Amino acid sequence: MNAVTALVAEDEVVLRAQLCGQLAALWPELAIVAQAENGIEALRLLERHRPDIAFLDIEMPGLSGLDVARQCQAHVVFVTAYDAHAVAAFEEGAIDYVLKPYDSARLAMTVRRLRDRVSVAPGALERVLRELAAAAPVRQHLRWINASHGGGVRLITVDEVCYFQADTKYTRVVTADGDALIRRSLKELQDELDPACFWPIHRSTIVNAVAIAGVSRDFRGRVRVLLKSRSEKLPVSEAHEHLFKQM
Repeated sequence: MNAVTALVAEDEVVLRAQLCGQLAALWPELAIVAQAENGIEALRLLERHRPDIAFLDIEMPGLSGLDVARQCQAHVVFVTAYDAHAVAAFEEGAIDYVLKPYDSARLAMTVRRLRDRVSVAPGALERVLRELAAAAPVRQHLRWINASHGGGVRLITVDEVCYFQADTKYTRVVTADGDALIRRSLKELQDELDPACFWPIHRSTIVNAVAIAGVSRDFRGRVRVLLKSRSEKLPVSEAHEHLFKQM
């Protein structure tokens, strides 16, 4: 009999490692064939590996776990920090869930349910996904930024931003006509920005997708982002090159 396979999609590295470790202890035969840090990568890896089970964090950059599940052919387990998501629909068995921080007893129950049903086709998810989407808290994304500019303060709407870049204790906010500094970390900003519009392309850079003109490669084959309103080319780390596979 072939091993049961799984994908784990969770944007927090430590939590992803914890979940994989607990699954290995509870279900040693389970083969985790892929791990994703955002929804776009999760979809790509699902298509490549076609796992039997997909553990999907509901709130991920790029695409949410709900968005990914709509295109998923695997048995879905949602990973969530919000009790509001754990509605009665989960108990119907079509979808299971794991709450963060991970509870071994709850995860063990999930593993038992998966073992029982993994040999049959996944159930229909449409109605359950609608209920979960309705139960999800409405997330308010960052709309404007107060930035130091000369001797004063400049109000910048996020639509004006071409990209954000880490700069020691500050973050550079770069617009078409200049830049400014804010005393906030890039990680703090990423948590508040709309992940559908603002893409991390490097550990030190988040780019506004609307500001992207295209991509190019340097003489070593490394990807660079070209901007519509600025001349610099932004380096893309290998971990984020998948965002531009279609360009």
